[in-house]
Amino acid sequence: MLRNCEDVGIVSIRVKDPKRRKGVDMSWKKIIWVMVAAMTFAPRIGFAQSDAGTASDTPQSAPKPDTPRKIAVVIGGSTGFGISYLPLTIMVEKKLLEKHAAALGLNVTMQFVHFPTSAPMYDALVSGKLDFAAGGVTQLLTSWDKTRSNLKVKGIGALGAMPLYLVTSNPKVKKLADFTSKDKIALPAVRTSIQAVVLAMAAEKAFGNGQTNKLEPLTVSLGHPEAMMALLGGKSDLDAHFAVAPFMYQELAKPGIHKVLDSYEVLGGPHTHNVVWATTKFHDANPKIVTAFVGALQEALDQIKADPAAAAALYVRVDNVKDMSAAQIEEIIRKPENEWTMTPKKFTAFATFMHQTGLISTQPSDWHELFFDDIKNLPGN
Repeated sequence: MLRNCEDVGIVSIRVKDPKRRKGVDMSWKKIIWVMVAAMTFAPRIGFAQSDAGTASDTPQSAPKPDTPRKIAVVIGGSTGFGISYLPLTIMVEKKLLEKHAAALGLNVTMQFVHFPTSAPMYDALVSGKLDFAAGGVTQLLTSWDKTRSNLKVKGIGALGAMPLYLVTSNPKVKKLADFTSKDKIALPAVRTSIQAVVLAMAAEKAFGNGQTNKLEPLTVSLGHPEAMMALLGGKSDLDAHFAVAPFMYQELAKPGIHKVLDSYEVLGGPHTHNVVWATTKFHDANPKIVTAFVGALQEALDQIKADPAAAAALYVRVDNVKDMSAAQIEEIIRKPENEWTMTPKKFTAFATFMHQTGLISTQPSDWHELFFDDIKNLPGN
């Protein structure tokens, strides 16, 4: 909902959908309306202008002499749905960014904004309304490519490595070649989402060179909660979903749903799913905030690995999950295929394919070119 953050003297938004997995009571139209309203009435959503605490466009009460100016740091999530965003949820709920920033002499507060799609999040980032953005590998690559001559978007760190499953209710579909024009495959965004790119990679392997777009006519853009409801409801022509955790595990638990494709098989091993990025302008102007963010993200990942049960309980509470228990979420967190690591994985493979197919105009030499030096010592690939 739209709310006034009086403690930092700004207007910000926090979209929370308490029933987004079952009985969704907020349609995408409403979410988009909220985002539009926020962008209209809040020219700056808490932009942390610099570590020095430069005053924002909105008047703030004068801080006490010994109190550092409070800086509102805003991170956006493309959809923001799924367990892959758990590290950011923990950072917000446990105020880890605030903790690490305080150790560096900064008074910071963190807000997490959910965006319905990647396009408005990209616009908010490049216009300075967001400090950090989070989403799929392919979103970072396209943002990096678009801004190489100006804002120079680069990665801050990965949120983890997780597989994506293509599942279907069609008993006749055992492999990609079994799909026909009668089938419909749901994914977050046609052509550019990580699911769309993995599907194109798989199509080229299955059908040969030049066939990357063979299955694209079957795809439809749909959010994961809505796609799951449509697939399990069986009342639409949608019979396949390229899903993320926890949705893919929920779907596979239902009779008649089976897996057709695993993204790890396509990429030849574990790959990053979601990642955080920022503009070079923000990064260079706010080195302490970036250092604090990296430290807070690492602590969140460490907490997930050290106590999966507590992380699962927090996820269920914050996301108001009604159709899965904390024990089921904990089981997902503990799966060996789900790696809670900041290390970038398989970025070169994604970048090479996206360059070859024209999704990006420039191919990076290696993963270091895509990320700031704050994580240069990690063993990425």
